[in-house]
Formats: sequence, C-alpha cells, structure tokens
Amino acid sequence: ANGPRTRPGAAPAGGPAPFDCRSLVTPCCPLPEPSAPAGERGIVASPGRGRRDVVDPGEEVQDRALPAFFSVWPRAVVCLAAGLLRAGTGLAGEDPPAPAPPPVAAAPALEEITVSAPEPRYVAPTRRDRIGRIWAPVYINDQGPFRLVLDTGANHSAVNAEVAAALGITPDAHQSVMLRGVTGSRVVPSIRVDSLVLGDLELRLKRLPIVTDALGGAQGVLGTDGLDDKRVSIDFRHDRITVFKSHLERAPAGFVVIPVKIANGLLLLADIRIGNVRAKAIIDTGGQATLANHALEAALRRRLRPEDVSADEIEGATLDIQYGDRVTIPPISLGSLTIEGARITAGDMQIFEHWHLVDEPALLIGMDVLGLLDTIIIDYRRRELQIRPH
Repeated sequence: ANGPRTRPGAAPAGGPAPFDCRSLVTPCCPLPEPSAPAGERGIVASPGRGRRDVVDPGEEVQDRALPAFFSVWPRAVVCLAAGLLRAGTGLAGEDPPAPAPPPVAAAPALEEITVSAPEPRYVAPTRRDRIGRIWAPVYINDQGPFRLVLDTGANHSAVNAEVAAALGITPDAHQSVMLRGVTGSRVVPSIRVDSLVLGDLELRLKRLPIVTDALGGAQGVLGTDGLDDKRVSIDFRHDRITVFKSHLERAPAGFVVIPVKIANGLLLLADIRIGNVRAKAIIDTGGQATLANHALEAALRRRLRPEDVSADEIEGATLDIQYGDRVTIPPISLGSLTIEGARITAGDMQIFEHWHLVDEPALLIGMDVLGLLDTIIIDYRRRELQIRPH
C-alpha cells in the first residue's frame, strides 16, 4: 500500500455500548483516474436467459473533483445554462467610405436568461457531477420531516445538532454513546426522543447519537433498527422512497433478484465474484465510496498494474482518517448484474474489523455504484434485493 496508515484506537474498556452508525465515507483527497478504452465500462444486467442489457454505460469522464468512479458509468446529464442575447446589424460587401464616424450610442443592456431544473428532494441518482443519495423524510416527536440518510450499514439512527435544536432538546453529555464509523470510533452526546416515524416504521423512546456530518448534507442517519419486517423501495427516477410492511411480495417484472444474508443485526451481505475471486459484499446506502479490505486487494494483486494504484484517504463519520490504495478492479458479478471498470479504495478500514471481515475478501458497495441503478427494493423478510437496472 502507498502512504502511511493509521488505525484509530479501540474504545476504552467499560465505556458506553457501541452504536454502529456510519453515515459518511468521503475520500478527501481524490486523485486523477487513469483512462480506459471506450466501451469497457458500465453495468450489464442479464435478467433473462440469453439476454444482456447495458445500463447507463455513458462515456468516460475525467473529473478530479469526484471521489468515486464517475468516469465509470455516468448517467445522462442535462445542462441548463444562462443565455445571453444581444441584437446587432450588418451589411454585406465592403463598407462605403464615410466622411466621419457616427456618434457612439450606448450599448443595449444584455438580457440574462437563467433556466434551472428542480433538485430531487430525497432520492437522487449518481451523476457525473455528484454521488447519489437516499434521504428519508422522517418525523421525530411529530415534527419535521427531517431528511435522514437511509444507511443500511448502520444499526441505529442518529441526528445532527440542528435537529436537536429544532426539537428543543439539549444534547446530554452525561448520556454519551459510542459512535462507530468506517475509520474509527468516538464518544458523542445523545438526545432522547419520544417517537421516530417513516411510513410503516414507527419507533418509540429512542436515544439518538449526535453526528457531526452525514452524506450529502443530510440532517442525520436512519439506521436499520426496526426494519426487520419491512420492505424499502428506493426509486431514483421518481425521487421517491417508501417504507412499508413486507408481505413477501415477489419482484416486479423487469427486476433482478439478488439473495442476501442478514448479519450483525440487519447488515445486508451478498455473495459476489470479482474476476475469479469470491468475496462478500456489504450493501451500504450510507457510504459514498466503494471500499475493499486488504484481503481482497491481496487476492487481486496479480491482476493489478502499478499504474492502476494510487494513494488515497478515507474520512469517516467520526472524522478519523485512514489511508488506502485507489485501484481499478476486474468486473464485479452481483447476481446477474455485472459492474465493470470499478475504481475502489482498498485499506484496513476499522469497520471491516468490527464486522469480522478481515480475513476473507470483502467489498463495501456504496452510493457511487448503487446510485447508478433505477430502482432498489430491499425486502428484509424475503432477504433479497430486487433491482431494476434501468
């Protein structure tokens, strides 16, 4: 691996019970991505025998400001810019000589026209200029809605200080909890609320940690607590998220079904293949970037070219920083979906140790990949993902 590595210390013995709540994964020093031949990047779905559909292959985009692999499969982007109009006159042929120049008239004012597109309120897809997000409209103590990041990698919900102030509740430093992020752990104050409601999800008398930041500037994190019998539908095309009780519905027509296992609470684990390497995948809607552990990087070492590896940094929800390698990996097979040309960050992030995923190859799939899909349904009772690629 390139660059120094840091490993935040473990929580002190006898400290508060850990809350596994990771809302933000931000590679804070993005580096330029190497180019690749056209036509080698994209998501391919094979929902039916003998059929392969390409999902948003796009064209390669080099954007150093983006931490994830937006040069992989950008969605179509419509750019609406300001227009400047100015009238003028002219004559064909040579200008006739004039005895004296005419008086100079004041130039007419330029007309400025600005056209803007509406911003999605809650569910936004991954595009070439941003990572997608899944915000849920959550009511807390009958106030709101507050926009909380749906985080399938967090077992508890959390809010920021702004929400606590809006609720009129002062964070209690004497009721601290351990906030565990991708890169470290930290003791934070908390607040106690009477209710937290989203659709058919209703939680009572909950203690919520106070987080410093959340993905995309949200007001907190909605964890998986209470979702064990729920069906969560995330529609990127129509900016819609719904949570309701699962009745074991089968996937709608045109959807790809991916079986998942439930571990460490309600963590979603899927079996994947990266090239010829078998690995475990964690579906993480609360993380921006896709991350790999060292075991996966070591297994792929023979397939990695030196020019495809660069130094990277990861900053988690606790603001701790760890170092890793930014690498291009072989195609990822997730059920009948194939993800090609992925750029991920590999390292010994602390969250893999917490999840006991250090020795076997593992990949944490974040919103840089998930936000490229059209619709994601998570059915916790059926233990499966139902995905419409496009």
